Amino acid sequence: MQIEDRNSNDHSDDRYSRQVLFKEIGAEGQEKLARARVAIVGCGATGSALASLLARSGVGTLRIIDRDYVEPSNLQRQMLFDEADARESVPKAIAAARQIARFNSQVVVDSQVADLTPCNVDSLLGGYELILDGTDNFETRYLINDYAMKNSVSWIYAAAVGSYAVTMNVIPGETACLACIFPESPRGTVETCETAGILNSAVNLVASLAASEALKFLVGARSKLRRTLLSWDVWSNERAELAADRPRAGCRVCRGEFVHLAGEGRPHITLCGRNSVQIHERQRPVDFAELSSRLQPLGNVRHNEFVLKFWRAPYEMTLFPDGRAIIKGTTDTAVARSLYARYVGS
Repeated sequence: MQIEDRNSNDHSDDRYSRQVLFKEIGAEGQEKLARARVAIVGCGATGSALASLLARSGVGTLRIIDRDYVEPSNLQRQMLFDEADARESVPKAIAAARQIARFNSQVVVDSQVADLTPCNVDSLLGGYELILDGTDNFETRYLINDYAMKNSVSWIYAAAVGSYAVTMNVIPGETACLACIFPESPRGTVETCETAGILNSAVNLVASLAASEALKFLVGARSKLRRTLLSWDVWSNERAELAADRPRAGCRVCRGEFVHLAGEGRPHITLCGRNSVQIHERQRPVDFAELSSRLQPLGNVRHNEFVLKFWRAPYEMTLFPDGRAIIKGTTDTAVARSLYARYVGS
């Protein structure tokens, strides 16, 4: 979905006047922002804050990629959504595009309700000069890192959980990449939004830091870019930086081994903040009206043009038009597969 509604009566000189007064941006920098194309992967807490900040700053084209839908628990920290979005289970990418159009019709927003995978990463990220991380898992971040390093596209890693925020700029050929710092995905017990909660202030801090770095990059102030992994705990006031100004010797990604980009399939993913499993390998169109009538005798069901929701205690299924589904009420992939086969088809 692409929203473009450029209003000739909207005086951009007034809109961005305070930003243009900041000499590091100025009129020339503002023009560069208007021509910029940025992809945001994930539109949850961090991604929605990033999208809002960049849209308000006048970044001309934003592609927002997100696989999920709005729920009431999102509203504490995900600034582009409201109660109506949660009530109607609107996909986050769609809800974000609608809200951005309300406050800045000059920005072109291309919303993609999709899960970023090795199969679609080229089509979803191709043609964008900067990629921003709004995801909730390292698997997708490693995929972004592989794509960015292979195609020499800069990206900004950002994450928040509890009261802790962390971010790093990745400039291929110059700085460390994500795999330089984290050669392997974290193992063992790892805090998530579901187990540790999250403060909206930590989200807004990391989004502000990442958005500031994005503005530097887009206006050409490359010498001002931070070249460290920066972490900040807003509750304990602890702050740390780790040097990331050069690639690590022996990094598999920096030497051209893109194992995540080459992956033929991906495991089911437990989503942040919910007891859920995603089924994403189907890629087959679903007739919501037909399926709704079939499921009606088996439980509660409703649908709109974006999602179909089906409740049969203790499970909740959210189905997307391409056949992708989120099964809520289990983290057992075997159970999720069984439920999908039973109610959607094998």
